[in-house]
Amino acid sequence: MTDVHGRTAFITGGANGIGLGIARSFARAGAKLALVDVDGAALPRAKAELQNITPVETYQLDVRDREEFATTAAAVERDLGPVSLLFNNAGIVGGASAADLTYDLWDWNIGINLGGVINGIQTFVSKMIERGEGGHIVNTSSGAGLVATGSGVLYTTAKFGVVGLTESIRPELAPAGIGVSVLCPGPVATDIIQRSGVATPKTLAPLVGESNTHSAQRIAEAIEYLKQGVSIDDVGEMVLKAVQDNVLYIHTDRAAEELIKARTVALLNAMPN
Repeated sequence: MTDVHGRTAFITGGANGIGLGIARSFARAGAKLALVDVDGAALPRAKAELQNITPVETYQLDVRDREEFATTAAAVERDLGPVSLLFNNAGIVGGASAADLTYDLWDWNIGINLGGVINGIQTFVSKMIERGEGGHIVNTSSGAGLVATGSGVLYTTAKFGVVGLTESIRPELAPAGIGVSVLCPGPVATDIIQRSGVATPKTLAPLVGESNTHSAQRIAEAIEYLKQGVSIDDVGEMVLKAVQDNVLYIHTDRAAEELIKARTVALLNAMPN
């Protein structure tokens, strides 16, 4: 069990959505917060909300930028102390059909959704081991990291990678007292679709849907679907409990249950006698 009180939590995507929900829960549990987000306008709002509960500092960062990641990590540990709670949460949604994919789209999506997780681990894990004080890492994947849900090739590829990374690193870090969890949310009531659209460089094709007559309708349906999902505060509490209990998988609902069952059956049935 990891006692989070007094520890420093580094949360990417921490000023919006699930990241903010995690920040709220860990603030109430007594963790110090380093809120890290590419959205510079959201950071002061999040700090204003939480600074009367716990020490909070904010940092603007594109998680793809490894040099800036290292610089930000050094600033956090100078400002708040050693990071022993790491939340690799920043992500984007959307993509394009397989026929419309480009290398730039692959680099952008994988760079954030998977590369950002890799950069967080590469930046902090060796230091966490050297300090010998344990801790916990939570990597945000998706239900689409466990089974193809129709979320698109780009997103699904990255999120499967996050699950594999988490499952493989967990036993290696256990002897150091570092727990590892993977968050696989279903629909959560956030505005990630809208924010992904805004964050997409104008030189790229839209990440929230292919350019055709049905795109706007699909986007609207996806936005409405997320509105019906669990709240970010509920997700934050799920993550807090998972860290305290050192649970590997964190599910927010059972939306992907039947698809996961079908995939598992197909995998087992494909094995030779």
